[in-house]
Amino acid sequence: MQRKIGMVGIGMMGHGIASNLLKHGHAVTLFEHTGNQPVDDLKSRGAASAGSLKELAARSEFVILVLTGSPQVEAVLVGAGGVLEGLQAGSVVIDCSTAIPSSTVRMAQAVQAAGSRYLDTPMTRTPKEAAEGRLNLLVGGDTEVLQACRAVLECFAENITHVGPTGAGHSMKLLHNYVSLGMVTLLAEAGACALRNGVAPEAFVDVLAKGGGGGIALERIKPYLLAEDPSGLRFSIANAFKDLGYYNAMAIDAGSPKHLAAAVLSTLQSAVEQGKGDAFVPELVSILGGAP
Repeated sequence: MQRKIGMVGIGMMGHGIASNLLKHGHAVTLFEHTGNQPVDDLKSRGAASAGSLKELAARSEFVILVLTGSPQVEAVLVGAGGVLEGLQAGSVVIDCSTAIPSSTVRMAQAVQAAGSRYLDTPMTRTPKEAAEGRLNLLVGGDTEVLQACRAVLECFAENITHVGPTGAGHSMKLLHNYVSLGMVTLLAEAGACALRNGVAPEAFVDVLAKGGGGGIALERIKPYLLAEDPSGLRFSIANAFKDLGYYNAMAIDAGSPKHLAAAVLSTLQSAVEQGKGDAFVPELVSILGGAP
């Protein structure tokens, strides 16, 4: 069944999502914004565009948000001329952004007060999997709302995991990113120390891989350790700093310990303050090692 779907945030991930929705025959409307990736290819395949958030919402059964963080989500939803001003009764806001859970709960309440429904559905994996329709979605919200959205979500997701009530999806995303980015940051710091102590990168990688340091985090940073190739984790230090900041805020809201998380955040903050925010996370090896 063709559904009317509005999308806000056609970045590297949003572009792949929109492409797969079109591939499955849905009527997609894009919010025109200077921050979008080029969308000519999407328009040539039938995507329409809207010049305002209110217009986009009024034309959509589902509104998918793929935004940087909570400030952007809040501005898009409840700001002047925002999505809430045009939402149809019974429509669904599907928030694929990374956000602070306490903000998510407030936004869900605002959407519900407007007579619509809400799911937080943050993603894992990369733009490559987004283009292939193979994202992982971590879903927070009512099971009945998830069921109503499942056919749409399956257009761009390989795995859909319902992790709990509203806000739990964004909580799980922050937990995931804290663990994954935290482990890569730890390895980067160890790699910098290895270089300073004369340990060959090949030996460093080999010993860790055969012992307790093996795993996905090592595989992602290994190309940089061996050949200064950061493509194993194309995620900027600035974005990592933002996500770890969100994790620390979530831990404070929950009264949860965050001693290690605070240390990871401090490491990322230092790199950002050195003007290295646009570098990819594996490049922390050189930054921490003192490279100019």
